[in-house]
Amino acid sequence: MKSLSEVLRRGRALRAVGFDDAPFDHAPGSPVSVAGVVCRETRFEGMLWGTATKDGADATEVLLELLQCSKFHAQVHAVLLDGVAIGGFNLIDLPRLAEALERPCVAVMRRPPDLLAVRRVLARFDDAPRRLALLERAGPIHQEGGFVFQVVGEAPPVVARALAALTDQGRVPEPLRLAHLIGAAVKTGQSGKRA
Repeated sequence: MKSLSEVLRRGRALRAVGFDDAPFDHAPGSPVSVAGVVCRETRFEGMLWGTATKDGADATEVLLELLQCSKFHAQVHAVLLDGVAIGGFNLIDLPRLAEALERPCVAVMRRPPDLLAVRRVLARFDDAPRRLALLERAGPIHQEGGFVFQVVGEAPPVVARALAALTDQGRVPEPLRLAHLIGAAVKTGQSGKRA
């Protein structure tokens, strides 16, 4: 598997998977559907579907199992996430995910988060130290090329170039945009207004 920087340097087709949670019941512990969409640059190529737990502690394991057990694992050059949590505050261990998958893992955000507000919410959980540690492990928030993201496994300028190659229009890479739309349509019967 060629590295992300090598794929970009050679002008080869870039493949990425984007994971996003579908609309979910807000009761703690309820199931949260997770859509994963694989794109070759901005073209849809495949899909994964799994289930995590609202405010749980299984997000990293769910994503690992979904991708490692799929035919897409050997094909993707990067893993994109809609932020560092699934289903409320089920935080993803970004370094562990990147190390286990041997791929750069990128948490993409529409805008920089209010980290003080996030820390206040996480402090309410019984396992607050673990959740706060996961938040810290995700690393600094970068703003490059019009994108806001955290990354483990690749340099931010390379990631910004990759995100641009994976984006058709706006600032949401196509794998994440499609995962959001498909997740909403499956759970509610129609896709939402904003992806």
